[in-house]
Amino acid sequence: MHSFRKSAVWLLIWAGFLALVFNVPTPQKVAAQQPTGSVPTVTGTPIGPTIRVTNPDQINVRSGPSTWLYPKIGVLLSGQTAPALGRSQGGDWILIRYDGVVGSIGWVYAPLVLLSPNANLPIIDPPPTPTPATTPTIDPTMAAQFIIQVTPTRLPTFTPAGPLVIPTFEIAGPRSGGVPLGLIIVVLLLIGGFGALISFLRGR
Repeated sequence: MHSFRKSAVWLLIWAGFLALVFNVPTPQKVAAQQPTGSVPTVTGTPIGPTIRVTNPDQINVRSGPSTWLYPKIGVLLSGQTAPALGRSQGGDWILIRYDGVVGSIGWVYAPLVLLSPNANLPIIDPPPTPTPATTPTIDPTMAAQFIIQVTPTRLPTFTPAGPLVIPTFEIAGPRSGGVPLGLIIVVLLLIGGFGALISFLRGR
């Protein structure tokens, strides 16, 4: 009787264990929830006026609208584009966005680029010109070596010429008490004519 009860207890234990084993729910795969709404698409927005380099070579980007007053801060290659932000007073220079420098802006020469159509750029005042890092000074001792000392020479004095004396000629009149000159000439002519006549007659 005691062994029967013991067997019945073990039988109940095994029956309960088997019931627990076969009644444990198996884990189910949970599918990821798919979005039911529409996925937003990224659309491009206009970036405003732009410039495109039309020069066959690269162009310089400067810190201001001048070749002589402002230094070069970078370059743009042929065909490269950049946003246009403004223009100079005369329209010869265009202000662009140029990353990598102070302020991320720079100036390009307008004839070397093509501005996008219908671009209405505001007029931008030029920035102040940069001051040189060092102010050159001249050593007066060294500068004195290159100064040529010119010894002043006295110019020759000018002596004015004396007054010009114009000689005057007087026509001598007939001398009183002498033979008139005209009479002497007439006598000589007559003597010459008489001698010529004699020579002519002898020749015949």
